[in-house]
Amino acid sequence: MKAVIYRKRWLALAFGSGVAGLLVLVGAGFFGAGATIPVQAAYAETNLNEGWVNGDQSGSLVGLDPEGKFSQAFPLKHTDVSIQDSGPLARAQVTQQFENPYPDKIEAVYTFPLPQSAAVDAMTLTVGDRVVKGTIKKREEARAMYEAAKRPGNVAGLLDQERPNIFTQSVANILPGEKVTVTISYVETLSYEDGVYSVMFPMVVGPRYIPGQPIAQAHPLGEGWANDTDQVPDASHITPPVLKPGTRSGHDLSLSVKVNAGVSIQQVQSKTHDIIVDHSKASQADVHLKYEATIPNKDFILTYAVAGEDIHDAVLTHRNGDDGFFTLLLQPPDRVETVEVTPKELVFVLDTSGSMSGFPIEKAKETLRLAIEGLNPRDTFNVITFAGETHILFPEPVPATPANVRKAQAFLASRSGGGGTEMMKAIRAALEPSDSQEHVRIVCFMTDGYIGNDMAILGEVQKHPNAHVFSFGIGSSVNRFLLDKMAEEGRGEVEYVGLNDDGSAAARRFHDRVQHPLLTDLSVDWAGLDVSGVFPKRLPDLFSAKPLILTGRYTTPGKGTIRLRGKVAGRAVVRNIPVDLPGFAPEHDVLASLWARTKIAELMAKDFGGVQQGNPRKDVREAITQIGLDYRLMTQFTSFVAVEELIITEGGQPRRVEVPVELPEGVSYEGIFGSGDENGGIFRQHLMQPAAKMSRSFLGGVVAQELVASTSPAMVDRMEQKSESAWRKDSAPKLDPILESLVEHVKKKATLSEDMAQHVTDGKVLLQV
Repeated sequence: MKAVIYRKRWLALAFGSGVAGLLVLVGAGFFGAGATIPVQAAYAETNLNEGWVNGDQSGSLVGLDPEGKFSQAFPLKHTDVSIQDSGPLARAQVTQQFENPYPDKIEAVYTFPLPQSAAVDAMTLTVGDRVVKGTIKKREEARAMYEAAKRPGNVAGLLDQERPNIFTQSVANILPGEKVTVTISYVETLSYEDGVYSVMFPMVVGPRYIPGQPIAQAHPLGEGWANDTDQVPDASHITPPVLKPGTRSGHDLSLSVKVNAGVSIQQVQSKTHDIIVDHSKASQADVHLKYEATIPNKDFILTYAVAGEDIHDAVLTHRNGDDGFFTLLLQPPDRVETVEVTPKELVFVLDTSGSMSGFPIEKAKETLRLAIEGLNPRDTFNVITFAGETHILFPEPVPATPANVRKAQAFLASRSGGGGTEMMKAIRAALEPSDSQEHVRIVCFMTDGYIGNDMAILGEVQKHPNAHVFSFGIGSSVNRFLLDKMAEEGRGEVEYVGLNDDGSAAARRFHDRVQHPLLTDLSVDWAGLDVSGVFPKRLPDLFSAKPLILTGRYTTPGKGTIRLRGKVAGRAVVRNIPVDLPGFAPEHDVLASLWARTKIAELMAKDFGGVQQGNPRKDVREAITQIGLDYRLMTQFTSFVAVEELIITEGGQPRRVEVPVELPEGVSYEGIFGSGDENGGIFRQHLMQPAAKMSRSFLGGVVAQELVASTSPAMVDRMEQKSESAWRKDSAPKLDPILESLVEHVKKKATLSEDMAQHVTDGKVLLQV
């Protein structure tokens, strides 16, 4: 016999040891007393004797067949990514294909990443043969339009930005068996160093550690498994449900890149994925993932080299009206070798939290050991590790003697992954000024960046301008927004080390950079050109062969020779660069969006703390919002909304279904969510309340012990919080008498008698609360 179980939001009751797998899921607070829940609209189905598996941390359930395979899919079927690369600019389209596998109409919700520097400037919704173009609105206005369309049954889409690299797509009123396609478009400037371009596309949002205390909600919770806290008020919006290892949601991904560099290219390759490359033309290449149904669990990275050694500055312009935009890519000077090396004070900070356990922390330790071995004898250093607590090896930085290096190596060898990611304590300890006046202070962070308070961390880095911050992203799908911005705000560099990358190569690059900076104390003389809004306002020091990228606006056309001034090895240098800002330049129209995106980032940096709390300074919020509206860009305060007004579905309100995401490759599930014991997992330690918290169920009965053992603690907390208001209103929600009798019988006998079975028609039960 089969039982069809309807799941709306919260896990309510589990039958214990006598029956494997009968789970009844209701949401009393969602429906209110007396509402009928049509269980025929199955979320998943399985034989009662075959069992259920909790497939993620939010309460989403996945049915298994006797062979352990999934018998139910989720609504997001496929994502296709198409990138047009004209180096150094790229335009990408991300197409998400939603399909409703359930008997009732649904609202699908999916949290996903995009590149941290992407300027998202378009969204369309396709229903059948109709294409609806999304419009940009203030975030609250877009949400109101979406909800107003959802209520009467219109198909609608809403795209929100939670972080510069985390987005939420909602699609309402997808009919049973129907398909809805959402296409998102963005532009970005590609990474370039030592003659090599990199194209990166992230595929999954890694699980974030959420510090702080849970807070009462002034606004609706998001769909994630985490509580909103005083430190991360939007935690529930950045923690999508995560599938357990060995399980799949049915969502896969295809990706293609068309390279048209304009110059000869070579060495087109990817270290992260198997690819097929058509490089039949010297300056062009067509690249596809070898497997069109790739599991989206790690960043895709494609690199290609510009042929030849003669690499020039680039001046890109666009003007098609009164406003002109430009981007300058200024190549750094040749490296100058010096005999005298400035002594450095290096503080190495290693993330040893649960998300780093296993392979990631071993890769980080390998890289850090090699970095310590390469220290100059005149350097001083210290080592800090952090998880739930911060551990500092030496009371103060010590000389890099062989004995001290051996102590550091032994200290690292004793470290293992486990616990929370309380990065703020480590940041403050590492950036605390020392008494040394003759050493250049360099702080090096090695982490995956899986935290929810990333804006607050960046604000803390800003407070210590005298330290150079270098960040190392360790893992297959790290938080590149945090790591990039830490290095930017700390006037350092960022390095990414994949799980298959050579840690020694990363360590060598780090030492090469810090020992021989290329260009410092930079400034630009614009030679009378009519430019404005040039970013970045504070020019960085150049430690590697990455170009200096400047973006700005101009109103009056003109030609001139700008002067880039700086110091190389303490010696003043000047570079003259001819620049032409034309009166008409229709090409490179993406430069306007890229300029606006850069300005938004500069504005956000004025109040990281306020942005983290969702309450930035009024002038910052208004300026970001206006730029988003003027340039049709996604921001944290502007959203895209699309409503199909001609198609109205029937059948009442849609069921909300969250799309779970893959666990990033190499990340330990047990290190994050625990293995069932009270000490395992960073979220179990941080969020789990005593088991007695579940002493009452949301139905007024007793929750089986198996529920506490098998359900993730974060899920327990989220269920409790979301039901609390409903619980206070009605401490004993009413059950349908038939179901109540059925429940009691199954609990006692672990079987269904003939009189009970007559109320289970075709394996389906009608619930009423």
